[in-house]
Amino acid sequence: MLKKRIIPCLDIKDGRVVKGVQFLELKDAGNPVELASFYSKNGADELVFLDISATLEKRKTLAEMVTQLSKEINIPFTVGGGIQSVEDARLLLQSGADKVSINSAAVLNPDLISQISDAFGSQSLVVAIDIKKVENDWLVFSKGGTESTEILAIDWAKKVEKLGAGELLVTSMNNDGSKNGFALDITNAISEAVSIPVIASGGAGNSQHFIDLFTKTEVSAGLAASIFHFNEVPISELKNVLKTQNIPIR
Repeated sequence: MLKKRIIPCLDIKDGRVVKGVQFLELKDAGNPVELASFYSKNGADELVFLDISATLEKRKTLAEMVTQLSKEINIPFTVGGGIQSVEDARLLLQSGADKVSINSAAVLNPDLISQISDAFGSQSLVVAIDIKKVENDWLVFSKGGTESTEILAIDWAKKVEKLGAGELLVTSMNNDGSKNGFALDITNAISEAVSIPVIASGGAGNSQHFIDLFTKTEVSAGLAASIFHFNEVPISELKNVLKTQNIPIR
């Protein structure tokens, strides 16, 4: 079995790490470079760095911060937010990012997935999918979770894989910030529908939630933010707990 990854997510707004609940009520969680450096030294397998206001405010992710981050850490990291073109992706990859993540831009222009994948390889592209349960269907939302696309989550996951995505980052908006656990059923359904790695996001509140995620779904990685930022669940402790459950961890 492939080893599972633990990935802290740094949501950036105005140069600071923030964390909210269901994408709202954002609280300050610290300096991104300091936090990234801390995680790099304390057991994180990768990092995801999302400029959450970039798409809404139509501005580019801060390439300078990416350069700073790349000097401070020695683990792979993904950068997203405001990437609208191959050139935007190139700038971030050249600044030191290992992968780029696109979300709203992929919904608006699915060809962008193929263009980035063709230019830099699928391994450098993560397609982020924000999903929300509306009545009985899990739908894809865009623009920072503010707009429903009416596209079914599983259909979109299959489509982006065909277009060249190397990995999916699936966030359940219903679970985001709730600390009640990941959305296991839909996350597993998406994992089984595609053959590329899936990172699950939204809802982690304790170590048991990661145990459930890795024993009840096929996902490759679990991503969380506030429980790591506010040191509620130190990554080293989480990994020790997972090892006691015979879950293969890096």
